[in-house]
Amino acid sequence: MKYVRALFTNLWKIYVGAIFFSTALLFYPFIYTLLLRVNWHKKTHYFFILWSWSIRVLCLYYVKKVKNSRLPDGPYIVISNHSSYLDIYLMASILPKCHLLFLGKSELLNYPFLRTYFKKLHIPVYRDNKMKSAKSFIQAKKSVVNGWSLMIFPEGGIPDENLPSMMPFKEGAFRLAKSLKVPLVPLTFTNNYKLLTDPVHFFGSAHPGISKVYIHDYISVEQVETLSQDELMKVCFEVINEPLLEVVDSMLVRSK
Repeated sequence: MKYVRALFTNLWKIYVGAIFFSTALLFYPFIYTLLLRVNWHKKTHYFFILWSWSIRVLCLYYVKKVKNSRLPDGPYIVISNHSSYLDIYLMASILPKCHLLFLGKSELLNYPFLRTYFKKLHIPVYRDNKMKSAKSFIQAKKSVVNGWSLMIFPEGGIPDENLPSMMPFKEGAFRLAKSLKVPLVPLTFTNNYKLLTDPVHFFGSAHPGISKVYIHDYISVEQVETLSQDELMKVCFEVINEPLLEVVDSMLVRSK
């Protein structure tokens, strides 16, 4: 039974991947054209929303905003736990009014379609190269000055184990928030790790369903300035982690 279930879940992962890349191919000419001129870049936002909605509809993922707090006036930095590629796929349609740029690991430049988007629009982060990391930080600051909001997963990647528990946060998002004096918007995805696990996990679950997200109260500019960087990071971790603790507690109850 275990292998039969794995067969179906992996077929679903292949299907989601096929939808992702086929829709990427469909929207590629339009997005690429808009990337040719800097003053057209913000118009790509609408195609990313369409792309996100295409994946939601074709892969039967419904999003339920368990908490939907008011967003601050932009620009701001969105931070979220990261347990699945769905976190990325769904973000543009969850925050459709927000012109978002992603800060993501430079390894994304190895993928043909994503390379174009990241080189010309989003911001790759080079963890092993201090000079390139500094340039990414400067690029992020310039983007915020130009009216973009930033999307950062402060864990730095998807945890390999113990999901949905989070890994410790890296400091980049909080250093940027304090440097730029912008609000932070914390999000929590509580069950995306069940809806679509990493393709390398053969026995990991994958199926259509309801993605539950919490859009928490934002951390104001006054709070960002008042708290130290470590305090700010701790507060944000606790806010994002609170719904995940409830999930973990319920899992423990069911296992008894």
